[in-house]
Amino acid sequence: MFKKELNAAPKSKLKSSVQRSLRQSLLTTYPLLHRYIDEILPKKGSLEAMKLPDRCTLYVLDAQPLFFQHDTSTLLPHLKLVHRFPAAFPSIRIDRGAIRFVLSGATLMAPGLTSVGGRLPSGAGGDEGLDEDERWTRELEKGEPVVVRAEDKTEACAIGFLVAGTKEVKEKGKGPVIEDAHYLGDGLWRITTD
Repeated sequence: MFKKELNAAPKSKLKSSVQRSLRQSLLTTYPLLHRYIDEILPKKGSLEAMKLPDRCTLYVLDAQPLFFQHDTSTLLPHLKLVHRFPAAFPSIRIDRGAIRFVLSGATLMAPGLTSVGGRLPSGAGGDEGLDEDERWTRELEKGEPVVVRAEDKTEACAIGFLVAGTKEVKEKGKGPVIEDAHYLGDGLWRITTD
């Protein structure tokens, strides 16, 4: 999605009503973000929007990129925000062999998740979050935003929308899982927001 270098665009301040609706949208999409929301989007903060190519908008607070949105789709967190609050977003884990492909912008394929080093959700239920085996406790549906973590790495390496549900990926074991992800080192990662 952001393979090319992005140039910083002028930022525009958002009205407080728009900020409130964005805040509510975030809490609906990412319920685990509830305990961090005042730190991420303070009520007295001045949230700004930066227009990017391809009808994409980056939301910035105090020169820190927070979320981006393509067209009017679901808000996706910027990886810098995911690194600050990793437990607040649903995640899957890829094996070592898939890391270089994901970091070059390739489509994430199922074998990178179904192999020994990969981790798909357990579907065990209970409290939403990571279990002791580093598996998300709830099955994720097609179209849901998901963070991609890498085997033996502490930081997330990509984020995108699932093109197939995790239950389906377990059953088939092949095919694309995430297309057009925001990944470490892409144009959105390197953009300057000050």
